[in-house]
Amino acid sequence: MRLNFDMNLLTVLHVLLEERSVTRTGKRLGRTQSAISNALRRLRDMLDDPLLVRSPEGLSPTPLAVELAPILARIIDDAQTCVTRPDSFDPASAQAQFTIGAPDRFSLPIFLPLLEHLGQVAPGIVVNLRTTDRDYAIRLIETNEIDLAIGWFDDTPPYIDRTFAFEDRFVCLCRQDHPLLEQGSSPDLDSILSYAHLVVSSTGDRRAAFDAVLKQHGAARSIAATLMSFTIVPELLLNSDLIGVFTHRTSAYFAERHALSSVPVPLDVPGVANHLIWHRRLARDQAHAWIRSQILSFCSQ
Repeated sequence: MRLNFDMNLLTVLHVLLEERSVTRTGKRLGRTQSAISNALRRLRDMLDDPLLVRSPEGLSPTPLAVELAPILARIIDDAQTCVTRPDSFDPASAQAQFTIGAPDRFSLPIFLPLLEHLGQVAPGIVVNLRTTDRDYAIRLIETNEIDLAIGWFDDTPPYIDRTFAFEDRFVCLCRQDHPLLEQGSSPDLDSILSYAHLVVSSTGDRRAAFDAVLKQHGAARSIAATLMSFTIVPELLLNSDLIGVFTHRTSAYFAERHALSSVPVPLDVPGVANHLIWHRRLARDQAHAWIRSQILSFCSQ
């Protein structure tokens, strides 16, 4: 990278990837829309890539931008750490408690290994998990009932900080000898929709994010059962012709441990961008910053 590269451009790109909007990025950074647009133009020239392109959902990242997002998040977090007042926080001896809101789909692939890690490096830190959806998580942060949350958030209030964690995508999960797989590892959408589905929703709704995607494509699915957690999902899928459309991290966790297979969902839809959010008043708290870094570390694995 050239020595005269304007590092402020990285901040602009980082916020653009989080907000997917020039207007919201300008508001967060206290800059005009024209200044943000000019910064994006310079980034496109330097990286020889569009980075963000217009779509019905707003600005969608290109593959290069998706690849850069977690790198930028780490750079910004490291920069904030450099200018944050140091104190005596030591995870090995610290006594602290955090309440974290998250959908159940994060419990096994993210929080199980995280909690095992914390037990080794920070035995005095207690983590309490609360199952939340998007709106509920924001309300709990507002009322100080949780310290931070992770998930898919469209918009967040200006007093809530956020950072990109990772991008998820939809896949179809079913037993390895399911008749759906007779046509190969890439069944078509009609075949996927011809079977009854199992839905997991933290709010108990009979519809999930995938149903909104199907509606955009003029399709719908038959839902046989709705659960509020993934506890019995493997057993239900193993002993029936039910299938489930879940995010790939959760599906991969189950596929590795049970006789289950995950196959792509044949729909051209953007990935689900997951963010870590917290109240801005906690931005400089060293213990809070440390637990955020640990969560992001396990999200990036």
